[in-house]
Amino acid sequence: MNENDWRLLDADRSVDELRIDGWRLQKGDRIVLRPRARGDVFDLVLEGKTAVVEAIEQDLDGNFLVAVVLEEDPGAYLGLLRQPGHRFFFTPQEVAPLPPPTRVEPTSTRTILVAGIGNVFLGDDGFGVEVAQRMASRPLPQGVTVADYGIRGYDLAYALVRGADHVILVDACPRRQQPGSVFLLEPDLADLDAPTDGPATLDAHDLNPIHVLRLARSLGAELRSVLVVGCEPATLGPPEGHLGLSEPVRTAVGEAVTLIEGLVARFLAGDTVPRLATP
Repeated sequence: MNENDWRLLDADRSVDELRIDGWRLQKGDRIVLRPRARGDVFDLVLEGKTAVVEAIEQDLDGNFLVAVVLEEDPGAYLGLLRQPGHRFFFTPQEVAPLPPPTRVEPTSTRTILVAGIGNVFLGDDGFGVEVAQRMASRPLPQGVTVADYGIRGYDLAYALVRGADHVILVDACPRRQQPGSVFLLEPDLADLDAPTDGPATLDAHDLNPIHVLRLARSLGAELRSVLVVGCEPATLGPPEGHLGLSEPVRTAVGEAVTLIEGLVARFLAGDTVPRLATP
């Protein structure tokens, strides 16, 4: 910087303010120290340190000097004992303005509930439970909750009342397709408000997704985005000889997990899913 660029702002030659290459230096400003390589080890140790301008002074030759007090304790890195308020002097060429603070915009993390439902004692009806258990063992992004609700319909309804930006229900859904077929459905939430023949109740062993959603809505849930990841079961009766899923449905679990993880990624990125078939 050319020394001729240093000039006082006030006509009375007050040194309360000084303009240096377009930026204004004032008493009380926080600045960064940039000492020149003059062989002064104490100055060089202060490179990059933050200080507060205590005064702007002139020597007998009329040169400006910036008197600063370090924000840190000098003894911490100089190995010296300094008295409080000890001042260091630098030329205007050896100080720089602090960069403006970076503004961090608050981020709102979308919340996603993945709910596995079904009865593990009824063969392929345990599909949603198996998917939820497998996903729960994998790393989950922030804001994503995976839960196995089994046949606890009321627990799921109250979880929906607590609210989530997106809900993905996972269940075995007979749709007369090939056993093990995985599909994505979008319930028509407007139908949940249609009048029914009786109160919104739920059989403890009936986790029909529509029934659960209707109960949640009656309890005050604000359902905004709901999808159902379903799988065509081979059987919904008691298993023959052993518990567990049939072979085609067991194979479909991995496909469903991949589908759900793709949906979660899209939701977290702010995307939406095109309108799908309704169950």
